[in-house]
Amino acid sequence: MSARVFYVMYKECIHIVRDPRTLAMILLFPVLELILLGYAITTDIEHLPTIVLDQDVTPQSRDLIQAYRASNYFDITRHARSEEELGRLIDKGTYRAGLIIPAGYGRDLEKAGKGQISFVIDGSDPSVASTAFSAAQTIAQAQSLQLAVQTIGVDPQDLPGIEVHPRVWYNPDMKSVNFMIPGLIALILQFLTTLFTSLSIVREREQGTIEQLNVTPIRPAELILGKVAPYVAISFFCLAEILAIGVFWFDVPIRGSVILLLALSLLFLLTTLGLGIFISTVARSQQEAMFLSFFTLLPAVFLAGFLFPLQAMPQALQWASYVVPLRYMMIIVRGIILKGVGLRVLAGEVIALAIFGVVIFSVAARRFRKRLE
Repeated sequence: MSARVFYVMYKECIHIVRDPRTLAMILLFPVLELILLGYAITTDIEHLPTIVLDQDVTPQSRDLIQAYRASNYFDITRHARSEEELGRLIDKGTYRAGLIIPAGYGRDLEKAGKGQISFVIDGSDPSVASTAFSAAQTIAQAQSLQLAVQTIGVDPQDLPGIEVHPRVWYNPDMKSVNFMIPGLIALILQFLTTLFTSLSIVREREQGTIEQLNVTPIRPAELILGKVAPYVAISFFCLAEILAIGVFWFDVPIRGSVILLLALSLLFLLTTLGLGIFISTVARSQQEAMFLSFFTLLPAVFLAGFLFPLQAMPQALQWASYVVPLRYMMIIVRGIILKGVGLRVLAGEVIALAIFGVVIFSVAARRFRKRLE
């Protein structure tokens, strides 16, 4: 490394240290975002507020209510006096589900061995509704099996049918946080490096110091290297910070190689740093650079499989996701952390990420050199 690159790095570090707000934002933002999103973004639906309308009031109806209350899915905290009251409270959003047990439910069970109930679910949020729907059916089927066994007097294991022994790999407890935290690692890496790299170079242009650098013997490539190197070091510090919080706070296990994760993260930084440099050549102010950074991040979030599975998207969006580097980093991070896989499994994603990194960084650096010249 030449002395000129070292002095540019030293100058950039002085800029970072002299701006305590930016430094605090760089160091604290990953922690705050990880904790907030780690708790907020979850697909685990439990303790759904539920209201009951028991028009039968028999031991059979109380047993059914107790079966729903015993599950972790429904919190039965109120009994309605009428269907109108139940509907009004669900419309208001106070309750997300309602169990209606009609009069004669217990009598029908005793005489015919069958009874009918209604389960109302607020479907305004499809993810919550689908989970509640499946849970309501599962609990009702379990209660039906128990009633059938009591009536027939046969052990459930002696009943004909297919016995299933499910095995969940990689995430046995099926905790959504184990899926979200690795995705947040890739997301935060892209956001930090893209945003602060673009702001750093635009700040030089706003303050007029970029012209002072132009009259020095420093080459454009050395200037780029000196400007981005401190943010690479900060990004790896933030990566270690995020991994520590994920492991010790959220209990997310790391089953793969941390060294491999760091190496491939450096490869991913080629694309994010290149994107930040490219934005700096387009933006004329720090506010514009910040806006463009957010503008490039939002499509990547939706097309990288962070929140929604790519297989559920329309075919056109699935094809569009192949030009989003964050998609490949999501697969790499989740594969290493959750599955413990290595380069042999991730070879396709690594090659794609390397191609994107080299192309994006080269184009951005060339455009930046032209702006300097």
